Amino acid sequence: MRKFCVYGKGGIGKSTIVSNIAAALSENGKTIIVMGCDPKSDMTRNLIGKRIPTVLDLFRSKGADKMEPEDVVFKGFNGVYCIEAGGPEPGVGCAGRGVITAVDMLDRLGVFNDIEPDTVIYDVLGDVVCGGFAMPLRQGLADDVYIVTTCDPMAIYAANNICKGIKRFANRSAVTLGGIIYNGRSVVDEPSIVEGLADRLGTKVLGRVPMSLLVPRAELRRKTVIEYAPDSEIADTFRDLATAICENKDRVMPDPLSDDELDEINEEIEVLLKEREEN
Repeated sequence: MRKFCVYGKGGIGKSTIVSNIAAALSENGKTIIVMGCDPKSDMTRNLIGKRIPTVLDLFRSKGADKMEPEDVVFKGFNGVYCIEAGGPEPGVGCAGRGVITAVDMLDRLGVFNDIEPDTVIYDVLGDVVCGGFAMPLRQGLADDVYIVTTCDPMAIYAANNICKGIKRFANRSAVTLGGIIYNGRSVVDEPSIVEGLADRLGTKVLGRVPMSLLVPRAELRRKTVIEYAPDSEIADTFRDLATAICENKDRVMPDPLSDDELDEINEEIEVLLKEREEN
C-alpha cells in the first residue's frame, strides 16, 4: 500500500492538487482512498460533486457505537473512496481533533482492511503542525510527505514549519519528506525561489502546477480537471505529478531553515515584486 500526505498552508491549492492526483491515479485501475484532514472538509467535493458528511459530524449525531463504514466512506469519480475528517463546531474545540477521531474511527471500523487500497492520500492543513494535524507524522500513517507551496512568504514559512514537524517526529515514525510541489498561482511566479527553498531543505521540486483557467472552471462544476477536461495540458500535469509521487524513492529528512535563511528568501521575493511594479 502506497501512503502519503500532502501538507500546505490553507488556501494554497492543496485540495485541488490532491483531488486531481487521486483522479489521475484512478485512471490506472488503482483503488484509491483520499482522506481530507482540513476542517473546511471540501477536498472531496470535486471528486463526488457535493460535500459529504464528516467523521466528526456523524460522531456527534450518531455516536461511535452506531457508525458503520458506509456512513463515512463515499465513492466518487472513477471509484475513488472519499473520507472527510471534519472539524469542531465554530468556536468550540480543537480543529486537529477531527483527524485524531477520524483515524481512530476508521481503524475501529476496519475500513482499510475491507477496501484494501493501493494508495492512500491524506490532505492535511499545514498552517500549524498541532497534535491533530501532525498525527500522520506521529503515528507513521504515511510513508512520506509532500508540501505544496507558492512563492508567497507565508506559504514558504508554513512549508518550513512542516519540515520542523517531520524532523521532530523522526524518532517516532519512519515518515520522511518526499519533495515540494510548486503551485505557480501567486503574485510572484518564479520557480527559482521554490527550487532554492527545496535545495536548502535538502529535497527537490517534484512538480510544478501552472496557472490554468480550466481549474476554476472545473471546480465551479464541482469536478476535477481530470474529469472535466481529460485531454487538457493541465490534466496531463496532474497525471505526471501523480506518477512522480508514486514512483519517488528519493526521500529525505529535511533540514529546516533558520529565521535568517527565511529572511534571505523573503528579500529575493521583495526584489521580484519591485521589478514587477516597475515594469
